[in-house]
Amino acid sequence: MKKIVFVCLGNICRSPMAEFVMKELDKGESLHIESRATSSWEHGNPVHQGTQKILRKYAISFDSSKGSQQISRADFEFFDLVVGMDESNVEDLLQISAGRYDDKIKLFRPGGVPDPWYTGDFETTWQDITAGCNALLELIGRTR
Repeated sequence: MKKIVFVCLGNICRSPMAEFVMKELDKGESLHIESRATSSWEHGNPVHQGTQKILRKYAISFDSSKGSQQISRADFEFFDLVVGMDESNVEDLLQISAGRYDDKIKLFRPGGVPDPWYTGDFETTWQDITAGCNALLELIGRTR
């Protein structure tokens, strides 16, 4: 089973959205999927209401008790693929990795996914993440 972790700055908007979208697309068939933050700023905070609203709108199941969690060295060891939601996240991940796990770190999609915490545009985030998750499934050898 391939293990993937999606990572954004706070783990309350983009990475949990990607986590739950990917879980829905995979339907528990072949992937272990989680999400984390590069920072501790939102540690323990729930998934952003904007993300929850979008997930409900598109009937995507999610864990409403999920709290933000910062990525750890153990995560780098455990996960096969560490996916940064934007280029800044990837830079942070490479810094945390310090050369040990750089081969596991990938950008979610070209250009990344803008942070809806700043843009307020959760609909565009949904569209970017859905397209990116489908592309990632194809890349790792699965189709919907």
